[in-house]
Amino acid sequence: MSGVQQAEEAMPGAGVGDVHVVDELAGLTPEQAEQLKAEWSRELARVEDEIATLRTVLQSKIRQSSELKRKLGITVWKEITEDVNQGLKNVKESQVYQKTESVIKSTAEKTTSIFGGLTAGVTQKIGQMRNSDSFRSIEERVGFAYENVKGKVSSRSNSTQSFDEALRDASRSASGATSPTIPENKPLP
Repeated sequence: MSGVQQAEEAMPGAGVGDVHVVDELAGLTPEQAEQLKAEWSRELARVEDEIATLRTVLQSKIRQSSELKRKLGITVWKEITEDVNQGLKNVKESQVYQKTESVIKSTAEKTTSIFGGLTAGVTQKIGQMRNSDSFRSIEERVGFAYENVKGKVSSRSNSTQSFDEALRDASRSASGATSPTIPENKPLP
């Protein structure tokens, strides 16, 4: 039997993943391998004991810290708030955040200027429309119909004709009639 086979037999459960352990045990007699394993076991027990001691010390320090924080009025909520605020401050100071912020501001400015241009264009088109002959003609007809209905309703306040009927009569008469032009610089009465 080779030295590697002896080491594998000496270590139950050793597999392909344990090649480095097998290498350390290679060339050792079974007694030497057992002594090395015993040494490793003692070292493992010592390290685990140190870990347990450190955990106990850490728990004691955590309790002491909690008690001091309680006495100082520092609550868990206050600590979380401070941590979040510090985190946000760190993020805002980062170059990535500052670059992103400048890109967003630039995009917002461009979007605002585009919408401003669209609004100006729409306003200009409405102004042109108001100055067109078609719009003035409609405006005159509506003004004439309103004056006609107003006159009929006020002159017939004692009659049985309703406002709707007077409006229909006025719109029928306005559809074929022409009315005088009302200058734009004078307000309607």
